[in-house]
Amino acid sequence: MRVSPQYETLFRRNESNPILTAADWPYPVHTVFNAGATRLRDGTTLLLCRVEDRRGHSHLCAARSADGAGGWIIDPKPTLLPDPEQHPEEIWGIEDPRITFVPELGKYAVAYTAFGESGPGVSLALTEDFVTFERCGLVMQPDDKDAALLPRRINGMFALVHRPVADTGAHIWISYSPDLRSWGGHRMMLEARRGAWWDAGKIGLSPPLIETERGWLMIYHGVRHTAAGCLYRLGAALFDLEQPDRLLLRGDEWIFGPEAPYETRGDVAYVTFPCGVTIGPDRDTLNLYYGAADTCIALATCSVAELLRWLERQGRA
Repeated sequence: MRVSPQYETLFRRNESNPILTAADWPYPVHTVFNAGATRLRDGTTLLLCRVEDRRGHSHLCAARSADGAGGWIIDPKPTLLPDPEQHPEEIWGIEDPRITFVPELGKYAVAYTAFGESGPGVSLALTEDFVTFERCGLVMQPDDKDAALLPRRINGMFALVHRPVADTGAHIWISYSPDLRSWGGHRMMLEARRGAWWDAGKIGLSPPLIETERGWLMIYHGVRHTAAGCLYRLGAALFDLEQPDRLLLRGDEWIFGPEAPYETRGDVAYVTFPCGVTIGPDRDTLNLYYGAADTCIALATCSVAELLRWLERQGRA
């Protein structure tokens, strides 16, 4: 019997997956998923988790771990709640945070989706300790989401990657600001493909961009619409360090998708949706934190160097 060759495995699932579920929470919740991630100054991994209640509304709650995989200490109450009185764009919740530490500010920038009556929009908040937050408010109006700030200015301007929806499809854009409040210079970074591709019609940023010597490494999600529903899988692309809208390489194939039972069964089946990454002390191990089936949080790891080599072999501009 002829055995088919196996595709190259770039990401390896943690044996303890899922690493966080609603059963771990210190107060009643329906599901936890789509967590932003960062490594704090003391080496602790912090996940800012999207927590959905039984109304269907989401808020954010922090979980901390010494090794980034287990022994999670979860805030006893919500870390960041919607504030619909001051921010009516948050009336139906706040979702899908992505965390970037900005050395210039000495603060963490949290880009998240504010869900209001006009649809999902992009909001920003700044924090030094994940206890108190300075809200910048809505910075990209609906319909827009999947946003993350770059850790440094580009040509003197802050840069925000995000995903607006237009009649032509849902593509990844980048915009610039002098002060994190006023945004312009909008340029498309990555276009959703058309036709039968795995990432045709709708794509979006997954975790924040990763700065490497070769360029900005992007892990993005593509949505394939099938007769049985949507498939959320991941691909990779590389962009110029000083011109982040200049695409250098884009992989044709998807590199990670739903296979495990906790990814194929849940509130929204067949979804792997990362919002956060951390890089290990070796500066190569990439820890990818992803929502699985909109129900729990899981962890997969890969090598940044291996991922770049894969892009060199498989990618094209």
